[in-house]
Amino acid sequence: MDFHPPLWTTRRDAGMELAARLRPWDQAIDDTFLLALPRGGVPVAVAMAQTLGWPVGTWSVRKVADPMWPELAIGAVAAGGVMVWRDGDPQGAHQRERQARRQGWLQDQERELARRQALFADPHPDQLRARHLVVVDDGIATGMTVRAALLSLRRCEPASLTLAVPVVDREVVGELTPLVNQLVALAVVDNLQAVGLWYKEFEQLSDQRVLDLLRQVAPIPPVPESSQRLGELG
Repeated sequence: MDFHPPLWTTRRDAGMELAARLRPWDQAIDDTFLLALPRGGVPVAVAMAQTLGWPVGTWSVRKVADPMWPELAIGAVAAGGVMVWRDGDPQGAHQRERQARRQGWLQDQERELARRQALFADPHPDQLRARHLVVVDDGIATGMTVRAALLSLRRCEPASLTLAVPVVDREVVGELTPLVNQLVALAVVDNLQAVGLWYKEFEQLSDQRVLDLLRQVAPIPPVPESSQRLGELG
């Protein structure tokens, strides 16, 4: 099927359409959590939660950009020290990391990652263990930040990992599919240049707007004290 932008008016509209696609999962409501990649994934996930009733949390990721070309992402960092780089070759990736750390690009993004994790109250890995996790973003062009998020979340030992997005580049689908149990996309397109083109309204979200949206839905519940005690005994 050929798709032509824009397909949705707002991110909320896309989220409601995704919720309709995932509605058959309603029976797993107690074990399924939505994890939005902030900032753009938050309004999509909140709309889904308001239809499906699943709790919502954030999972922060930061792209690492070349300061000479700020729009050019060369890598991404996520929780647990996960890093991915545009150059998939291990030696090339190692060189990228050394260069980024030597020149301070990486440390800047690690600090911003930590700030967002604290501000948005990203869940502890223990809250996600043995749960069905649905990772949500507003669209995927290069796939680097999403790849970092998925690799990071796999370390949390979820019961299953699903990626749900309104629009994704066709080539990226092949790279991300092995990392998840299921990939749900409303539109798979060729040569996705800019996610914003697929929305009539694509506002830049502030931190405060993200926090306001998250207050509209149930948060991911804390780990029960009994489970914490069992973990300490183990």
